[in-house]
Amino acid sequence: MSETLPSILLVDDEVRVLESLQRLLEDDFDVHTANSADDAMMVLADEFIQVVISDQRMPGMTGVEFLQEVRGRFPEVIRMIVSGYTDSEDIITAVNEAGIHQYITKPWDPDNLLLTVRNATYLFQLQRKNQQLTTELKMLPSSVEDGLEELRHRLINAYDVDYGIIRAPDSCMNNVCDIIRQVATFDVSVLLMGDSGVGKELSARALHYGSLRSDKPFVAENCAALPDELLESELFGYKKGAFTGANANRIGLFEEADGGTIFLDEIGDTTPAFQVKLLRVLQEGEIRPLGSNERKKINVRVLAATNKDLEKEVREGRFREDLYYRLSTFKINIPPLSERLDDVPLLARAILETTMQELGKKVKGFSDEALACMKSYHWPGNVRELQNEVKRMLVMANGDYLGAELLSPQVLRAAPKEDEVELEWLTSQEGSLRERLDSLEARIVKEALIRNRWNKSKTAKELGLSRVGLGNKLERYGLEKVETLDLDDGQLQATGS
Repeated sequence: MSETLPSILLVDDEVRVLESLQRLLEDDFDVHTANSADDAMMVLADEFIQVVISDQRMPGMTGVEFLQEVRGRFPEVIRMIVSGYTDSEDIITAVNEAGIHQYITKPWDPDNLLLTVRNATYLFQLQRKNQQLTTELKMLPSSVEDGLEELRHRLINAYDVDYGIIRAPDSCMNNVCDIIRQVATFDVSVLLMGDSGVGKELSARALHYGSLRSDKPFVAENCAALPDELLESELFGYKKGAFTGANANRIGLFEEADGGTIFLDEIGDTTPAFQVKLLRVLQEGEIRPLGSNERKKINVRVLAATNKDLEKEVREGRFREDLYYRLSTFKINIPPLSERLDDVPLLARAILETTMQELGKKVKGFSDEALACMKSYHWPGNVRELQNEVKRMLVMANGDYLGAELLSPQVLRAAPKEDEVELEWLTSQEGSLRERLDSLEARIVKEALIRNRWNKSKTAKELGLSRVGLGNKLERYGLEKVETLDLDDGQLQATGS
């Protein structure tokens, strides 16, 4: 598509002058012409004109008088005048009364005239952009406010108990979510307990965004990641010169969270010395930045989390009892993923959606085999381990679906519950050696089939068997079956090849 040329209007009562100017400018501009001021006004009314170039000496009305009218009716149009007279008073009048951008003297230099008109159209475009930006800036406060409000609603929904915490209909997390929903609106401290990676921070965010403080800040700090001095500076802030490297004042997370919520993760790993300082902050509701004698009042809700048994830590003298009771007005236990394996398929799909956006790679879902193995694995690293597994599968995937062959060995080896019974029987005193070895062999063959996507030729080669030999074992152990992939748009069968 060709670029639209800037529109200009030439006004002169001499036809030859208009023709000469038109030939000079028509390659770079959309040129309109008029023989009188009245005709020129009609063109301006009908066309989107950016620049007017008028002769000064015209019958009935001078160029300056005409451009004065243009200034009143079409103030955004750039106005230029051409004259063979260079009287200084005429120039001053033209500039002051008609707002002339350029006074061009006759005879004009073609190159200079062309450059002058180009600059004039560029000035017109700059003025239009400036006007647009000014208008948008006037509307900006409300636009920003609307945008921020939309983002806030999206954030609240993302951490909502019913939508943000993903779980199966009969998950044991339902009880946890009921407690969070009940406690969230009360301004009390909460201690979240559970293994690393179970989602304690997610629960903390659900508490915050379900509370009356949801429109205030939520800040989090991992207390196990920093030594005491750095942890104090992060939480309480510091003054310039408080320690080596403190080159400027800095507010701490408690002050940053004022009016909102602060989440102290792994609180059980803090030292007794730091616990004393934290207790003072919770008791007095004020902080003192490092290097300062000034105390600052704060209003924050404190949520804490730990993967340790704090009651045991208190009994053994590693955690202050008074701080424990300050933090644990209400206690919530987050169960490990191994106790809610029914949640795994839903979590895996949700994690996959997020990971696809993060990595910019799309697939259609998981195979049933993959989900069965994932659901059977005990996930010692909890949700965090599941996140890493899904990311690894997506990176390694070459097809439309994430199959079991992409799983890590420990997940792939995870046996369904009926196989776990077989494994217990395998090590028991029941059954002959042959029966036990057959059970073990069936498991090895099944794992190899899954890893090779039920390709019999590859599986036989891996196990050192002939294709016929493998076929006999499949028939013997009842492994000759069709696997169905979990699809959104229909069912796809994947048979052994």
